[in-house]
Amino acid sequence: MSDGDLDRLFDAPEPAEQERMVEALLFAAAEPMTLRMLAERMPAGSDPKAALERLAARYVGRGVELRRIGEAWAFRTAPDLGFLMRRDLVEHRKLSRAAIETLAIVAYHQPVTRAEIEEIRGVAVSKGTLDLLISLDWVRLGRRRQSPGRPVTYVTTDAFLDHFGLESARDLPGLRDLREAGLLADHAGGGAEPPRGDDDLFG
Repeated sequence: MSDGDLDRLFDAPEPAEQERMVEALLFAAAEPMTLRMLAERMPAGSDPKAALERLAARYVGRGVELRRIGEAWAFRTAPDLGFLMRRDLVEHRKLSRAAIETLAIVAYHQPVTRAEIEEIRGVAVSKGTLDLLISLDWVRLGRRRQSPGRPVTYVTTDAFLDHFGLESARDLPGLRDLREAGLLADHAGGGAEPPRGDDDLFG
């Protein structure tokens, strides 16, 4: 192999390829990345600054934009489309213990009626708690029970599985794990204490 052939093995990637590398790195990154971080991951001789400038120009007017955040860069939603993210902001708010317990009971005992949820929790479940979980698309109405009054049942949704990174309800952690983590109270069934009202929906 000649010296010229050896030199070509260590040539920096073409500009278009460098742009693709930067795009891939930023897309996969959990946090904004600095020029130094990009350079450390790219082949020797690469110019991440030039690649960033080309990439930023290419994303102008798109649904996501390449933005500089301090000394780092990251993809962010276009400002005029922020209204589409409002629902996600609601979902990420801290749920009250009442809502968390109710969601856990539905997930582990579905299909389950409101009366059964109250029996397991040992407290009354406000309509607002179930309405909230339904509005988040984590819980939906299931089939009515073939029992007196034909009460409706509640079940979790595919959106619930997707949000929590589960392939199916079989992937849920054990109830003991939830109780040890303080996410589910260990009530002794109905009658353990008189029903009381739920806490605020958001803690």
